[in-house]
Amino acid sequence: MRLTFLTALATLLADQILKWVVVVGLNLRETLQLDVWPPFLTLTMAWNRGVNFGLFADDSAALRWVLIALPVAVSAWVWRWVRHEGARPLLQVAAGFLIGGALGNAIDRVIWGAVADFLNVSCCGFHNPWAFNVADIAI
Repeated sequence: MRLTFLTALATLLADQILKWVVVVGLNLRETLQLDVWPPFLTLTMAWNRGVNFGLFADDSAALRWVLIALPVAVSAWVWRWVRHEGARPLLQVAAGFLIGGALGNAIDRVIWGAVADFLNVSCCGFHNPWAFNVADIAI
């Protein structure tokens, strides 16, 4: 369980600190785009009010709170499941990534009203239209 907790905590902290640095520190919420290593890595501000790829995006307060409660509930269930299973280290780490990522995006919805996505990776002539964040990678 300690491994799950430490992985979740490290994931959550990395996600929230990087979001704060990029969104507030680099002021990406106003500049909207910053070329880091074009065309491979661009910071592109995107506020995701829906689920993956902005699906079911809606500005309703009810959906916002559902999308806060659901990952918290799933994280609690995963935590309980790992605790009762006495899981192997790899499963504990995987569960920690899932929990940390889910809680990171839930915190965004509480603070910002949407998930802050900003990483955009393109390669080899393919332009990726979507942005994501550290929590998404962990999940």
